[in-house]
Amino acid sequence: MIHDIFVEELKRQIGLPNNMNKPLIVVNFKTYETASGDSALSLAKEMDKFTDREFRMIAVASAFDLSSISKSVTNVEVWSQHLDPVGKGSHTGWLEPDLALHHGAVGTIINHAEHKVSLEHVEQLMSMLPEGFPICACAADVEEAIALAKLGPTFIAVEPPELIGGDISVTTADPAIVSDTVAAVKSTNPDVRVLCGAGVKNGADVRMAIELGAEGVLLASGVTKAADVNAVLDDLTK
Repeated sequence: MIHDIFVEELKRQIGLPNNMNKPLIVVNFKTYETASGDSALSLAKEMDKFTDREFRMIAVASAFDLSSISKSVTNVEVWSQHLDPVGKGSHTGWLEPDLALHHGAVGTIINHAEHKVSLEHVEQLMSMLPEGFPICACAADVEEAIALAKLGPTFIAVEPPELIGGDISVTTADPAIVSDTVAAVKSTNPDVRVLCGAGVKNGADVRMAIELGAEGVLLASGVTKAADVNAVLDDLTK
């Protein structure tokens, strides 16, 4: 039943199959006040206005906001910020995958710099998820990206921790880590798509990321803290 719910929700949010090959703009809501509760719903609706562009637009929401957002957007994909490899039972405080799917999650990030897990955690989680469920594993450097690529997640997002939340994009501060990660991941597992993040704020950063070989970006404060969200999203997706 949960698998059927996931398939229908994925079809509804992603739409046509060719959308799967578009570059990604993944916005991590974290627990920012401007991206939680009613504010999360408002932000997701603003993002939904830009889903006709040549990007897959993804809202990575708190588990508390998955249901309200997924019921209120048309084409924005709603992902969970984290999942745990546990089933129904005695697992107090853990994020059980089936329940996240039930509340509208059609993808997840894992191993973010702010919530690190083991390779075993990632591998076990992947084995529990439905076929086709996107999972984006975050890596701090090329070495970690290679280790994750061997597991075969859908995406790997390289994010140097020291640049997360900063004013300088990884594409400017350390472009080599993007291009090196792309080369290393593709040589390890050519089916894995590579994203980059940390400090990404504008369309110029997105263009540079793609020029460096990435297939999208993962960002947070550049959108969630923006004074004019519409203007930022417009710039990012041009």
